Amino acid sequence: MTTSKGDHLEIEQKYDADADFVLPRFGGLPELGGRRVADPKRYYLSATYFDTEDLRLNKNKVTLRRRVGGTDEGWHLKLPVRKDTRQEKHAPLGDGAAGAIPATLSAQVEDITAGERLHPVAILDTERTVLTLAAKSGEPLLEIADDRVTGTRLDAARGEPLTWREIEVEALSEDPGAARLAEAVGKLLREAGARPSASGSKLSRVLSSQS
Repeated sequence: MTTSKGDHLEIEQKYDADADFVLPRFGGLPELGGRRVADPKRYYLSATYFDTEDLRLNKNKVTLRRRVGGTDEGWHLKLPVRKDTRQEKHAPLGDGAAGAIPATLSAQVEDITAGERLHPVAILDTERTVLTLAAKSGEPLLEIADDRVTGTRLDAARGEPLTWREIEVEALSEDPGAARLAEAVGKLLREAGARPSASGSKLSRVLSSQS
């Protein structure tokens, strides 16, 4: 999401939301113990996604991108671990000669690409509003990102860009309280009208809609 954590396990839930969806108030959740929710922060992100001609990474639920904007800009490789969990590996924004993919990341997917060239397949621009929920001790437990996304597929006939809104809920701690809080936040989101995401990732949504 937005906090630079280096290589880590990403545990998150995604929800689809209508354009006029109103984010519920989370300050009253018992799991927060009355702690005030910090003011939201807004970021503008632009990510270029890479894959082979036949989209081998996407078919294997792997994403590779170069993102600018926010607090974790750089190269990100996400590898599936289990439902709602991915291993995320990072490389600095400037890594890779002349815009080439960093060797440390491309080597991680060699068994999937099997020598096929990786090239840009989509660009996603996101207006992101972030809320961080913390425990009574002040330890950040959960991050809620309200994303308004515009996605364009590059390796197909140019159509209208796809736009949508989604809410991401990511655990920031291995504390069991983070999992309990995520469950409570998800319940509030569903009661407010959000729906479990119909797509496993932003990129998959763009590729499937503009194929």
